[in-house]
Parts: sequence; C-alpha cells; structure tokens
Amino acid sequence: MSSLVRTEPLRGGAPLLVPGDSYSVVVLLQGYAEPEGVDDAVRSDGSVTLVLPQGSGQQESPPRGAKTALEEAARGPILVDTGGPWAREALLGALARQGVSPEDVTLVVGTHGHSDHIGNLGLFPGAALLVSHDFCLPGGRYLPHGLGEERPLQLGPGLEVWATPGHGGQRDVSVVVAGTALGTVVVAGDVFERDGDENSWQALSEDPVAQERSRKRVLDTADVIVPGHGAPFLVFREASKPETKTPRSQDAERPLVRG
Repeated sequence: MSSLVRTEPLRGGAPLLVPGDSYSVVVLLQGYAEPEGVDDAVRSDGSVTLVLPQGSGQQESPPRGAKTALEEAARGPILVDTGGPWAREALLGALARQGVSPEDVTLVVGTHGHSDHIGNLGLFPGAALLVSHDFCLPGGRYLPHGLGEERPLQLGPGLEVWATPGHGGQRDVSVVVAGTALGTVVVAGDVFERDGDENSWQALSEDPVAQERSRKRVLDTADVIVPGHGAPFLVFREASKPETKTPRSQDAERPLVRG
C-alpha cells in the first residue's frame, strides 16, 4: 500500500518555536530566494534554525572519537546553517532574542557548502562544526565518522543527521528532530527550496536523481519540513487504497461443462 503526500504552510513567521521533550526547534531566520533585475539575478539567503536541548544534560567528558564528540557537542545549542555574511547582524539579533550568544553555541551544522548557508561560520570559533560531511572540533581537529545514506549520525535522543545528497552534490546533510509537539521536524537545507517547489528544484540540483531519493526519504518521515528558502510547512501522508477488482459472477467462475 502506497501513501499520498500533501503539504501546507505552517502558519507564523520567524522566529517559529516548536517545543519538544528532548529538543526544541526554533526557526530563527526564514530563507528566501527572489528574482531581481535582469540576467536571471536572484537575491537569496538561507534559513537559519536553532535546536535547543531541554534539561541539564549529562556531565561532559573528554571526547575520545567522533561519536562521543558529536554527542558532547549536541548537549548545547545547535545551529543549523548560518545564513550569508550579509545576514550577520540579523543572525546575532535573532540569537540574542532567544537568550543565546555565539559563545553558547556548541555545534554548527552546515547542510551544504553554499555561501548563503554557511556565510557566518566565523562567528562560532568555539563550536564543533559539521559542514556537509566534514566534522571538526574547535581548532580544526577533523574526525572521521562514517555518515552515509544508510548510516545516520546519532547526536542524542531523537536527534540525527542524515546524508541527503543531491542539491549541492553528494555530501549534503539534513537534521532530523523527533518528538516535538508537531512530530518529526526535518531541517532540510536545500533538499527542499520551499513548499511547492516540485517543478523548479531540478534546475538547481547538481544530482537530481540523488535529490529525488532524498526528497522521498524526507517526505516519508517528516511532519514538518524547514526548507532552505521558504516558510516551514506541514506534511500529511494518507494511505492510498489498493485497487479492487470487480468480482466475477459465480456463473463466470464456474467451468463450462458440455453434455
């Protein structure tokens, strides 16, 4: 039995707070992409999302490898994408309104390497960085971790990083937060540009086949998607009914007997 998917906008602008038992999600800045002038110019910036652990967490221990280091980094505020460098002051203001300073952020996840998504990494020199598939600790100590489409990174209870290739190539990632008041929230980078992008995302994709696979995976899981350049939207899945054949009459089923 297959499922039919429909979406609709999630009402409310940024900041948008989705509370959760283990992690809350705050969309700090809503991304946009608007045609401007001639020569197909576009004015654009990416969405910026804050993931906040709830509770005091566990006592910190010295990180011994990538798994432990990621779990330690996820005990504090996590920023998913940073917007472009032109959004620096807007980002700092949005963090401050949540009571978070750049020094408080313990992990920054960059969904992919485009400038409108990781243009403010320099604001967070004390944070661990997971940009695409590269994970490093403050000071530039890089650690291998084995992330793949069949192997997500577990950061905490209900918190994962998925490999979602396609838009920027093979190393794009998304952040998946389960157990919120709205169900599972997927911060998808540019896997989804915006709600209703079905006829336009292919033109911006480096690998449309991989991105189609990533989009389906996200749609099969998410209750809310935070896209790269638009408002968050809700996902509804409805099971489709299997085809039913018209039953044949008993006379049709009975074998023909000749005397």
